[in-house]
Amino acid sequence: MWLLRLLAAILVIGIGVSLLIYTFTGNRYYLGLSGRLLKYGILFALLVFALMFIERLAILPV
Repeated sequence: MWLLRLLAAILVIGIGVSLLIYTFTGNRYYLGLSGRLLKYGILFALLVFALMFIERLAILPV
């Protein structure tokens, strides 16, 4: 679980830095980078939550 928290913190820092660089330079590449980071971060989080849900269903008593 600590690894997921570390990845989430790195993701938030990456998005923030890319938005900050976009603000200072005006280069739209960094805006797209932050959007891609956000999109793939959300997809990864949904995948992890789905796996946790499936694991929880697998251990239910019958």
